Amino acid sequence: MQTALPLASGQRIAIGFRGYNISNVGKTRELLDHPLLRDRLRERLRQADQICREAIGLEVNLWQRIAAGIPSSLETYSEDLAMIIAIELAHWDALLELLGAEEKHRIRVLTGYSLGEVAAIIVSGMMTYEQAVGPVLELSKDAAVLASDITMGIVFSRGPTLDTELIREKCEDITSRGAGILAISTYLSPNTVLLMGEGQTVDTFKEEMDEILPKSVHLRKNPHRWPPLHTPIVLKKHLRDRAAIRLQTTPCRDSLPDFPILSCVTGDIAYNGNNTRSLMTDWVDHPQLLWDCVHAMFQMGIDQVIHLGPEPNILPATLTRLADNVKAQLDQPNWYGYGLRTFSRITADRQWLAKMISRDAALLRAPLLRQVFLEDWLVEHRNAWETPPDSLPGKT
Repeated sequence: MQTALPLASGQRIAIGFRGYNISNVGKTRELLDHPLLRDRLRERLRQADQICREAIGLEVNLWQRIAAGIPSSLETYSEDLAMIIAIELAHWDALLELLGAEEKHRIRVLTGYSLGEVAAIIVSGMMTYEQAVGPVLELSKDAAVLASDITMGIVFSRGPTLDTELIREKCEDITSRGAGILAISTYLSPNTVLLMGEGQTVDTFKEEMDEILPKSVHLRKNPHRWPPLHTPIVLKKHLRDRAAIRLQTTPCRDSLPDFPILSCVTGDIAYNGNNTRSLMTDWVDHPQLLWDCVHAMFQMGIDQVIHLGPEPNILPATLTRLADNVKAQLDQPNWYGYGLRTFSRITADRQWLAKMISRDAALLRAPLLRQVFLEDWLVEHRNAWETPPDSLPGKT
């Protein structure tokens, strides 16, 4: 007998698709022979092999690569992109089977960080797998070349909200000196942004940040190399223009998506059937507005986020940090029993959070938001699926 997904009656669900990371297989190797997922994975990975071959002439066998445990690197960047989306699509196929037709309506919105937005475009019916991934793969080789000189810096505040406009202006100032481009690539939260910079530009920012930012703001460098998508660095290889030209002749559905998409390009529900090409073009060099999407989910009354893809990281980490921050400020054992005195304490340690809550109370729901990692759930409940497909949930 199968185990049902942990869904409470009436819950409003958001689906989160992950982006590229230094580790891109997650627990997929454990799931290659999973009774529910194996055929779906095999088919999606076969499609990815074909897209790699047709789009960029790359011969790969992603199933065999995963089975052999071959890790990711910048040399495998192109095939990693195709692989991640293939795994996400297999997870999506399995999720629809798990939910069944009667529960599918609970999915209120899709969102995806970076590459995850491409997966959202596909499952919402705006483009096919081949149509959406082909242009991304065509740009991926040059994006990986740019990564060799890129450093990521995480700028975060332990107190007040970050003045992101000052940070942006400082990035422009450092860029204007001619030693490399520096820019914000992601707005993670009101107190955290990610920078990407060429050469020593991130170090220069760290040396000079005290001139414009309070002492409570810090910068930590990430030790890995990252393709600088979502920054103007990609303009050096004309990636935005090349994407725009490629997308001019790429078929797109001209009606609303099957599910609304919260876009990290715009920070809101964006795709309307007339703007898919322009949004995908902006996706190449515009910073990711992840925080706006997170905030929008709370305003929409989302109760649960189901994360798809191998080892989701950015979106769940952001949601978890927010929940922990809110919990730390609420001193009543019963969540609904907090009093007015609680609000007077919010300004003590997390001024950025106090500012947000004073604007609206949607973020107070953060500790109540439930997160499910489909990959982990499938591994944990593997034995429950050793039954014929005709008896899966939703089958009649």
